[in-house]
Amino acid sequence: MSVNQQHLDPDSTTDVEDVTDAEEELIKKCEEMWKDMEECQNKLSLVGTETLTDSNAQLSLLIIQVKCLTAELSQWQKETPEMIPLNEEVLVTLGKEEFQKLRHDLELALSTIQSKNEKLKEDLEREQKWLNEQQQILESLDVLHNDLKQQVVTFSESRIFNELKTKMRDIKEYKEKLLVTLGEFLEDHFPLPDRNVKKKKKNIQESTAQLITLHEMLEILLNRLFDVPHDPYVKISDSFWPPYIELLLRNGIALRHPEDPTRIRLEAFHQ
Repeated sequence: MSVNQQHLDPDSTTDVEDVTDAEEELIKKCEEMWKDMEECQNKLSLVGTETLTDSNAQLSLLIIQVKCLTAELSQWQKETPEMIPLNEEVLVTLGKEEFQKLRHDLELALSTIQSKNEKLKEDLEREQKWLNEQQQILESLDVLHNDLKQQVVTFSESRIFNELKTKMRDIKEYKEKLLVTLGEFLEDHFPLPDRNVKKKKKNIQESTAQLITLHEMLEILLNRLFDVPHDPYVKISDSFWPPYIELLLRNGIALRHPEDPTRIRLEAFHQ
């Protein structure tokens, strides 16, 4: 019996020493925490209550936390740590509790991960649906593009040049036709004056200048307007019959130079 006690006493002594060391270490940590909180409380007391304004809400929150920790530490100091018997049943119970707690934490983590996976799965399905819609739109656009490419008629440079050349020829022919029609109209309705009748009525000597028709006057004014647009005025010569000049001025077809009355120009109706 004494031999068995001699074998058990060293283990018992070791267990008691371990518990004593753990208790001393716990008390030491509590004392260090208490000193730290006392220093914080002293610093806060030096600051005073004037700084605890609405704009310094964080400092107020820290003071409340310090008070709570101080009360909790005081409560722990009043209690005496209970010695947990280090036998097999207690260790098994503590192990089960730790495993239960670990299992609960793992179940919570698993539930959180599953929830995140479900959300990611929904996001993936939504993105996949959007991708399918975009692919369908792209395919439709490709089909439309191919149809339009088939409908487009390719013109060669020579064909375009020939078409423009034909249009220019048609425009020139139309212009010539208009000029001929205008000339015929002016010759019929605005002929040159009869010189013999003029000499009989006025009994004056015939002028040596050759008069030009109204058609020729308008052509001179028109060419001057387009050839020299910055100076479209034409000098009135003796070949311009004065009644025709007056006719053009009165009807707003021609304008006299503001500083030189011997010069006229055609009104720019195209501007």
